[in-house]
Amino acid sequence: MIDLEDIITKQRILVVDDCPENIQVLNEILEPYYKVDIAHNCSQALKNVSAADKPDMILLKTSLPDIDGYRICRQLKAMPETSQIPVIFVSTTRNVEDEKEGFSLGAVDYITTPLSLPIILARVSAHLKLADQKSHLMTLVKERSSALSRTRMEILQILGRAAEFKDNETGMHVIRISWYCRFLAKRCTGNNGWSELLFNAAPMHDIGKIAIPDEVLLKPGRLDQHEWQVMKKHVDFGVQILGEHESDLLQMAVEVIQNHHEKWDGTGYPAGLSGEDIPLSARIVAIADVFDALTSDRPHKKAWSVEKSIALIESESGKHFDPQLVPLFAACLPKMLQIKEQYQDE
Repeated sequence: MIDLEDIITKQRILVVDDCPENIQVLNEILEPYYKVDIAHNCSQALKNVSAADKPDMILLKTSLPDIDGYRICRQLKAMPETSQIPVIFVSTTRNVEDEKEGFSLGAVDYITTPLSLPIILARVSAHLKLADQKSHLMTLVKERSSALSRTRMEILQILGRAAEFKDNETGMHVIRISWYCRFLAKRCTGNNGWSELLFNAAPMHDIGKIAIPDEVLLKPGRLDQHEWQVMKKHVDFGVQILGEHESDLLQMAVEVIQNHHEKWDGTGYPAGLSGEDIPLSARIVAIADVFDALTSDRPHKKAWSVEKSIALIESESGKHFDPQLVPLFAACLPKMLQIKEQYQDE
């Protein structure tokens, strides 16, 4: 018959103490219920918590030969990987100021000698349960936040496609440039998180076109001066549609909407920004947007070849486009062509 205690993983308690008597007592009290590890000084303690199998709780003596327990606690709470491990201080004296300092550093309890079996077990058990509940709640919060984030991203993509349905037949444009932006952002910054943020913000770049009259937006020929001024208002309309938000994603979306028609040489709109005054996100979207527009059929033009489109982008290096981004964009071309093939206009 299998003993359940043989298959249930015991929680780990790290005892940091240099007193043999304390170690023996704590080990005898805890060992029947938990896996007990011993550290006699600060260096051993930090080595133990840096291991892959971290302790679930630390019983930490306030005074140690190499460093006091308060400094160890401060170090543990400063490191993200150990900040959530509950710490119980063990002291030979009861001093209000010492207890106050311990709690201010993030300790969950303060026990004094002589050590009592029922008190030790009760407090260790209670704080481990609280830590488990806290961990479970944090997991739920992360899952909920992740779900909300995915929903927000999906809504942005849907709204972006809604704007494109006024401008072309399928709305595949926003999907393609999102991927183009991700490839270029990753090659430019090496930052996966920022690249993913831009991937989800880019679909909103032309959301303001929803407010542009069809006779202007879909005009097959060139726009006259008045019509061009109306068309340029889609930037302001887009900013107004999204409004102000604390979300990093929505802030980047507004940033892209506001600036993706600016040009490196300062001849763009609406603000006439130039060079690095134009946010990087918008500089990336500008290249991706123009490339996809050139290589796609539009009401007023037929699609250009990829070679002709790249040649134009290279000719605009330092004028329309950031000269450092242009060669990086060309280097991403093989991946971009795969996306172009996968998400063709129907």
